[in-house]
Amino acid sequence: MTSRRSFITGVVGGALASTWAMTPNAGLKRTLAQDQAVSNKLGKMNLTFRPYLLTLRHPFGVSSVTRTTTQSVQVEIELDGVVGYGEASMPPYLSESTESVMAFLARVDLTQFKSPFELEDILTYVDSICENNAAAKASVDLALHDLVGKLIGQPWWKIWGLDKEKTPSTMYTIGIDTPEKVVEKTKEASKFDLLKVKLGRDKKSDREMIESIRSVSDKPIAIDANQGWKDKVYALDMIQWLYEQGIVMIEQPMKKTKIDDIAWITERSPLPIMADESLQRLVDIPRLKGVFSGVNIKLMKCTGMREAWKMLNLARALDMKVMVGCMTESSCAISAAAQLSPAVDWADLDGNLLISNDVFDGVQTAPNGKLILSDKPGLGLTKRDKPLNRLDTLIE
Repeated sequence: MTSRRSFITGVVGGALASTWAMTPNAGLKRTLAQDQAVSNKLGKMNLTFRPYLLTLRHPFGVSSVTRTTTQSVQVEIELDGVVGYGEASMPPYLSESTESVMAFLARVDLTQFKSPFELEDILTYVDSICENNAAAKASVDLALHDLVGKLIGQPWWKIWGLDKEKTPSTMYTIGIDTPEKVVEKTKEASKFDLLKVKLGRDKKSDREMIESIRSVSDKPIAIDANQGWKDKVYALDMIQWLYEQGIVMIEQPMKKTKIDDIAWITERSPLPIMADESLQRLVDIPRLKGVFSGVNIKLMKCTGMREAWKMLNLARALDMKVMVGCMTESSCAISAAAQLSPAVDWADLDGNLLISNDVFDGVQTAPNGKLILSDKPGLGLTKRDKPLNRLDTLIE
């Protein structure tokens, strides 16, 4: 195992360095150079933020906890009457809270920058304010990308050179619950092409979850064990059984510290094994090559769209599968992550469908779950006057 890691470290070093340069900003700056006169006339950016509690339609259970709400902070960056929207979402297993995010944002001074088009400089500064606080940093990143896209007049999927027709169908997540509730949730999600199921408690509960779903649906299923399986042999046995039940992918089977055990499972698994809790930011990807089949990139963990794009490109350079995921989020953060979706293998972007008080219109979801990107600039958002329960409009 040591020799494998040494080999990977040597091979990956060059790819990591080159991927830092693999951003859309070079082309973006060339575009802006043609409009420098307008850019020089821009005023100062004004950052504002407020707390907002996301309410879940159903209690949401994972291997360690069940919750009914998620804390969030809604962010706006205004420049000459144009507003960019961002969001920080903080599920309880992250080390951030409404208070910590707002304290971080109070330290952000965007007035020192001449133009929002200085994306690299601005977001490098935001990242340097203090360690961690990834969701707080992501909220600024999202609002800035939304603002810049609106000023350019283009959505980010187009700025990145992606084809919006290549978006996948999003998974729809079914959290750990009683068999009766699992059946109810599965029927509710019957129009989605791909389900995602939370497992990781014990053999009886895990099999009961799958059997409950299979009693009413034969749809493909992705599994998220949320680090819940304790033993590698047990985990592999469970994966073999899940493979026979029509499962297509396994996410984070064991604790992130058990790198060697996960590599052992990945080598023997009939299904792709994806990293979630083991992955935070760009620098984590090289050490995960050979341990996992691929990575699940989440904006709230990696500080936003800027780094997520670099992570996607590095993972592809290393021949790893890529998934873009989410927390419980409004359509603001979901629409931001969806800008990446034409370039990934799987999308788990149903966070906005799980809440009852979405305040944005953004990326749409076809009846089968396929993500429909907007041609509107930036993140493609419209702020609503009244919260919308988007899943009701989708399936009823």
